[in-house]
Amino acid sequence: MTLRVQILKQTFSQSLGLPFKELLPESVIEQALTELKIKYYQRLFDPIVTLWAFLSQVLDTDKSCHNAVSKVIAYLACQRVEIPSTDTSAYCQARSRLPEKLLEKLFNQSGQSLEKRVGKEHLWCGRNVKVIDGSTVSMPDTLENQKEYPQPNTQKAGCGFPIAKIGVIFSLATGAAVALCIDVLNTHDIKLARQLYQFLNPLDILLGDRAFCAYADMVAIKKINCDAVFRKHQARKTSMRKGKIIGDCDKLVTWYKPKICPKGLSQDEFDALPQTITVREIYYYIVIPGFRTERVSVITTLLDKATYSTLDIVGLYGKRWDVELDLRHLKTTLGMDVLRCKTPSMVRKEIYVYLLAYNLLRSLMWSAGNTYGTPPLRLSLQGTRHHLNNFIPQLLAAHNTKRLEIYRTLLKVIVHKTVSDRPGRSEPRVRKRRPKAYPLMTKPRRELRKQLQTA
Repeated sequence: MTLRVQILKQTFSQSLGLPFKELLPESVIEQALTELKIKYYQRLFDPIVTLWAFLSQVLDTDKSCHNAVSKVIAYLACQRVEIPSTDTSAYCQARSRLPEKLLEKLFNQSGQSLEKRVGKEHLWCGRNVKVIDGSTVSMPDTLENQKEYPQPNTQKAGCGFPIAKIGVIFSLATGAAVALCIDVLNTHDIKLARQLYQFLNPLDILLGDRAFCAYADMVAIKKINCDAVFRKHQARKTSMRKGKIIGDCDKLVTWYKPKICPKGLSQDEFDALPQTITVREIYYYIVIPGFRTERVSVITTLLDKATYSTLDIVGLYGKRWDVELDLRHLKTTLGMDVLRCKTPSMVRKEIYVYLLAYNLLRSLMWSAGNTYGTPPLRLSLQGTRHHLNNFIPQLLAAHNTKRLEIYRTLLKVIVHKTVSDRPGRSEPRVRKRRPKAYPLMTKPRRELRKQLQTA
């Protein structure tokens, strides 16, 4: 057993461990296990082997447990040791034994470690910018998942899938995810955001859309010595006459404390809010041929016009779209949109492993871009994933000196796949390929079976 575990650890360290050596070596995992006081038996699938197998599983296009176990068997097949059973139960039980706190800790460490590699040249006006947004993920329709993360109320019982709401903070400089919270579907984005403020560092700038632009949140962000750049909420009226004009389409305005305690705040929290705050409002117009001209108002706590010019802030808000692309990478490129685990605890673990794998890919892109002088954010995450999966067999087959050479080649080919910058691009959200002409499921499957039997 010990020999097989050593073989697997060496195999994973040479395949996944080498590209991710700065973020997830074996020593980092062992240190996290020690800090969390996690003890485990010497099994084939110990926490380290299980985590690496889990990561390779989510990075692969075939995300089945059978495929993950097949990889482990293939790694051991040529080592003249007893191969494990093809049954996936041992691996699935090992995944269920992985503590959620361990995966959460490793995910947080991966984001923080990548942030430490950011130089001054990658900052915005000398400040680190974090982008926040919310999204949803679907999961298998089991009783446990339905109880923890109920399906939408508009769907009939047995005809929908459990859905969880996630809030994520991404780094604008690296594209990596640095914070996550998970809740039920009907949770408002601003409630998720209030759970994420604790992950901001002093002097960070939080960038978000209009859902996060609330009086109490502006105060909370300033209280932790950070700043905010949000689009103005549609419910707040705009007055052209009020405020101190400090530039073209740029003014300082005073916001007054709401008269009624908003939902999501306790009465004590509401009472502690100041009576007024001063914010900066910048407005500009978006003109797209064939569409109605749209006015955009941006609210920020960055009041110093000399340090943060109007154009700088307008340009910064334009980069908020990057968070939509980051979420698309997670959900579509990596396949996190539809999860596979059948219990709520495993669903949360699966989300953390997806985010950890995403950060590891971002670290690989960061290394490649900075090694060969290409902006890391302009590299293709899908291309990086393809190259990594295709280079893993070569990394395993090579000796130590050759392996480093192959790794440098991997970095070099990653920078060949760049994504062009297309600002202001607008595409209709339509599908060309028609789906199959099957009717939608409007009754539970057991009732539909009965109809077939009686027909």
